Amino acid sequence: MLSFSKVVASYPFRTYPGLQLCSVTLALEVSVGKAAVIYVKNGTDVLLPCTFTSCIGIERANFSWISNSTEIFKGIIKNKDSKPEPYPEYRSLIKYEMPTDMALSKDNREFNVSLLLLFAEFSDSGKYTCFVKNPKEKNANHSATITLKVVVEMEKKDNTLTLIIVSVVGGVIGLLVLIMLIKKLVLFILKKTREKECLVTSSANDNTENGLAGSKTEQKSAPKA
Repeated sequence: MLSFSKVVASYPFRTYPGLQLCSVTLALEVSVGKAAVIYVKNGTDVLLPCTFTSCIGIERANFSWISNSTEIFKGIIKNKDSKPEPYPEYRSLIKYEMPTDMALSKDNREFNVSLLLLFAEFSDSGKYTCFVKNPKEKNANHSATITLKVVVEMEKKDNTLTLIIVSVVGGVIGLLVLIMLIKKLVLFILKKTREKECLVTSSANDNTENGLAGSKTEQKSAPKA
């Protein structure tokens, strides 16, 4: 008996313009971003990111957020042209809500189901799981988890190294500019000095020539004895 993998490997797949083939196991994939941990200051709002992709589209895709084994939010995306909306019992929550500026999918493949947590408290710290189920893919489901840490103050980044680098670079640039200015000043002084020397030499030559010419004139005009 042939295995499924051998059958798939031997099947003569064809590609057509505008058609993309998806991996069977990765047809539905949920992502909460690259950061495994997100930090938020106590008393402020924070966005719990979550997107999912589906190559074959969606139809009444259900999504939910789970924290500490408790379902804290649940919603639905009816189709590719619909925005995610909460189920009726989750529409008036004080703690969680869907962002108002949620955009529609641009390529009909990636959908945003991020959740906004309001007025974060220390007790809100923990793991949050985004779960998605798509009936159009034979009820395929997938989930991803992110960790939230509520802190007293956001940790300030140490910019000492950056400041040192900027200072050094600025100093080098300033030194180069100063050297160029000094060079131009020296060249200007040398030029003026040479011009002055040329004028003095030229004046001396003129005086000498005038003196010689005067002597010859006097000799020519002297009366005969």
